[in-house]
Amino acid sequence: MISRFFCPIPLAAGTCVALPEAAAHHAARVLRLAPGAAVALFNGDGTAWAGTLQSVRPTVSVQLVEQGPPEALARNPITLVQALASGDKMDWVVQKAVELGVSAIQPLATRRAVLKLSGARAEKRVAHWRSIAVSACEQSGRNRVPAIADIVSLEAWLADADGGWVLTPASGGALRERHPPDGALTLLVGPESGWDDEELVRMTQRGIEAVQLGPRVLRTETAGLAAIAAIQALWGDF
Repeated sequence: MISRFFCPIPLAAGTCVALPEAAAHHAARVLRLAPGAAVALFNGDGTAWAGTLQSVRPTVSVQLVEQGPPEALARNPITLVQALASGDKMDWVVQKAVELGVSAIQPLATRRAVLKLSGARAEKRVAHWRSIAVSACEQSGRNRVPAIADIVSLEAWLADADGGWVLTPASGGALRERHPPDGALTLLVGPESGWDDEELVRMTQRGIEAVQLGPRVLRTETAGLAAIAAIQALWGDF
């Protein structure tokens, strides 16, 4: 596979660009690419550019040759609203959700969430998740980096909510029984300890419908990814 790197600057055929620090380190120190190696750059606008590695010292530079075809837009853009999960579970969710094709991820602070983040710790963690999203795009061939929003409380998010599906293990109809989403879809996933009853009531008041994923209770880091894969298979681009 041709190595791909995120380079958030204007790109054009015939230009030579220096890779950002993180991408340069990965190309020269991790992958140990040599001058002449074929690479691809993307800046998030939906297209990728084929190029050739020109140098690795003192800077890692790439000569761009031609623009590739634009990335196809998702048939049903999915926003994953994921309750904060402890440990490295959020890292896993972000990485795999991007690979599966979500358009955006909204980290959510809920009443029963084990992980509590605020202030500088929250900003640092969100920046970390955004870097994971970039790496997932580099690996999976995506040319648009899904937005990873700042952490908000469920109450704040619900103030502007307009429909969607919330995963619940004990109520709601099966996913396969749903009508195909008409355009964009919002999918909510609760924390390790589940949703608070009052939270579910407030979601219903905002037009969010309960959906069940079979007879088994899935972990928070499993439920959303399983639902995204199923939605992609039923109505998306799988």
